[in-house]
Amino acid sequence: MLLRRLLRCLGFTAAVAVAAAEPPPNIVFIISDDHAWNDYGFMGHKQIETPHLDKFAARSALFARGYVPTALCRPALATFATGLYSHQHKISGNDPTWLPEMTGPAAKAAKAAKQAGEPAAYKALREKLIAQLDRVPKVAQLLGSAGYLSHQSGKWWEGGYARGGFTHGMTRGFPLPGGRHGDDGLKIGREGMAPIFDFIDHATAEKKPFFVWYAPFMPHTPHTPPDRLFQKYKAKGIASDHVARYYAMVEWFDETCGQLLDRLEAKGLTRNTLVVYVADNGWIQQPNGPGFAPRSKQTANEGGIRQPILFSWPGTIRPGNRGEQLCSSIDILPTALAAAGVAAPANLPGLNLLPLLKDGRPTPRDTVFGETFAHDVADIDRPAESLVHRWVIEGKWKLLLTYDGIVSPRYASANPREEKRPQLFDLLADPKEDRNLAAQNPEVVARLAAKIAGWWPATGRQAQTVWADR
Repeated sequence: MLLRRLLRCLGFTAAVAVAAAEPPPNIVFIISDDHAWNDYGFMGHKQIETPHLDKFAARSALFARGYVPTALCRPALATFATGLYSHQHKISGNDPTWLPEMTGPAAKAAKAAKQAGEPAAYKALREKLIAQLDRVPKVAQLLGSAGYLSHQSGKWWEGGYARGGFTHGMTRGFPLPGGRHGDDGLKIGREGMAPIFDFIDHATAEKKPFFVWYAPFMPHTPHTPPDRLFQKYKAKGIASDHVARYYAMVEWFDETCGQLLDRLEAKGLTRNTLVVYVADNGWIQQPNGPGFAPRSKQTANEGGIRQPILFSWPGTIRPGNRGEQLCSSIDILPTALAAAGVAAPANLPGLNLLPLLKDGRPTPRDTVFGETFAHDVADIDRPAESLVHRWVIEGKWKLLLTYDGIVSPRYASANPREEKRPQLFDLLADPKEDRNLAAQNPEVVARLAAKIAGWWPATGRQAQTVWADR
C-alpha cells in the first residue's frame, strides 16, 4: 500500500502500479501419451468421447494443425522441456542402441545378460544420453528462476525430477530401479491425482506461482481402462477389443484432465493459469493386436507428427479455432516463458505466440520442420547417424525426405523406408498422404528441400545419403 501511494506521488499511473502488483500466472502442461491427432470430440471423432477436453478446447486458442517435430515419446518430451529440436538437445531416441545387434544363439545370450542386469557400459550410455539435457536450460529451471514452484508427474526420462529442475515431483529416475521413463510418476492419472492436488495446495498456501507437468502414461499401453468404459465402447459396436480398449483409454485420460481442470476452478485459479495441451506423438490402433499401426507413432506421417495444440488463459488469451494456421510444439516454451515474464534463452527456435494469442491475430508461422530418428540412438553425440526422415510443411505442401540412418533391427518395421524418392503431399486435399505429387511438382520439391537444408544441414555419414540420390 505504501509503495502504491509513493508511485502515485511520483506520477506513476494507477495502471502501472496495479500491473506491478499482479502475480505471474500459474502454468500447467497437460501432455497426452500416444494419442492420435483426431481422436477427440473437438477434432470431430464420431465415437470417442472427450467431454472435458471438448469444454477446455472451447475456451482455448486451438491450433488444429499443430505438429511435434519428432514422433517419439522421449524426444518429444525433451522438446517440450527445452524448446529445442531433437538435433539440438540430442535426445533423438528413447534408448541408446543395445550393441551388438545379434541374431540366433548370440542374441539369446545377450538378452539373458541384459535381463540379469544391464552391463556397466550400457548404463554409462544411458547416463550419457540423460546428460545431454544437463547442457541446456529446461522449463522448470527457467520458471524456478522467477520464483515458481514446480511439480513433475507422469513420463520423465531424464533422471529424477530434481535433475530436471523441478522442486517437487514423483519420478526417482535412472539409475534407480525402474528409472527408465517415469517409474513412480507413471502412477499419476491411472491411480488418482492426489500428488498434483497436494502440490497445488502447497504452492497456493506458500503464495507461490506454480508450474505443473502432467504427462500421464495415458492412453499409452498397457490399455487397461475401467471396465465401465471398455463396455461402453463395445456397446457402441466397436468390433475389435483392442480398438475399444484404446478408445476407452482416451476417455479415461479425458476424465483425469477434467479432474485437474476442475481442481483449478474450485480453488479459484482458472483465470490466472495458463494451461497448454499437446500430445507427444500419434497412435493408430491396430485392430488385430495391442500395438500401433503403420504410419503413426515413430513416423513422419501425419498419424505420427500432427497434434492439436491448445492454449488457455481465460481473460487473456482469445479463444477460437485458428483454422489452417500452423503451430509447432517448439512454440510452447517461449510462449509460456513470456506469460511468466521470464526471458527466453537466445537460441530457442520457436515463436512467442502470446501477443498474437491475446488479440486473436494470425501468427507469423507459415512453415514447420521436423525430423524422424530411429527408436534407438546409434551415436549419442551425432543424432544424424540415426536419421530416417527430415520433413517440412509450408501451407498445404508437405515434403518428406528419406535418409540412410542406422535403425536397430528390432524397430525396423516402425521406421519403414519403402519409398526411396522424395514424397510431396497436398495435405489439404490429401490428409492421409495417399498421393505422392513430387514428380508433378519438381519446383516445389526443390524449393522445400532447400528450406530443409537451410533449417538443419544434417551433416553426418548416414545423413549424407539421401535415398533419392542413389
